[in-house]
Formats: sequence, C-alpha cells, structure tokens
Amino acid sequence: MARSIKKGPFVEPRLLKKIQGKKPDDTGLVKTWSRRSQISPEMIGFIFGVHNGREFIEVRVTEDMVGHRLGEFSLTRKFIRHGGKMQKELEQKKKESEITAAKAAKASTEAKK
Repeated sequence: MARSIKKGPFVEPRLLKKIQGKKPDDTGLVKTWSRRSQISPEMIGFIFGVHNGREFIEVRVTEDMVGHRLGEFSLTRKFIRHGGKMQKELEQKKKESEITAAKAAKASTEAKK
C-alpha cells in the first residue's frame, strides 16, 4: 500500500543530515541501514552503502532513481544460476570462445611488433 500523499515521502532524517551541505564529489561512501528511505532529489550524485543484511552494497544515485527506495538497489538474495547439463555446455562454449578471442588478440599484438 502506498504512503498517504498528505504525509509525503519518507526520507530518513539522519540520512539527510549526513549529506546536508556537502558535495557529492567530496563525500565518500555514506553508509546506511535505512533501506526503507526514499531517494530524494538532494541525494543525486552521492554514493550510499546500503546494507543488505550481510554487507554494504554501493549505490550511486542518479536522476532516474528519485522516488524509489534505497533497498530496491541493494538485493538481499544472491542469485545462483539454474543449472544442469545444458547450462554447463553453454558455459563451456562461452569459455572456449573467450580463450580463442584472447589468443587472437595476443597474436595480433605480436604481429605488430
């Protein structure tokens, strides 16, 4: 359910206090556990370390993110690939193509010398 328009968006006051009066370039990583805080226009350009339960994920705020929550950009679950025989075959083909591309690049650099 959406928050009431009368109340306005929820932005963690401590988070605004940390970035108030600072420039995004000068400020390093701003760590926060407040995943529920909405991204406001004042936050554009800053890098936030959003806690996902285990570690801090770096989130660089852009204009497109305004109105979303910080937690949307710091996933709490790690995707482990679906697998099986077909997946292993695809990965093997990909690895072989990378090796051939690397060999071709190496050969072209040696030919230039």
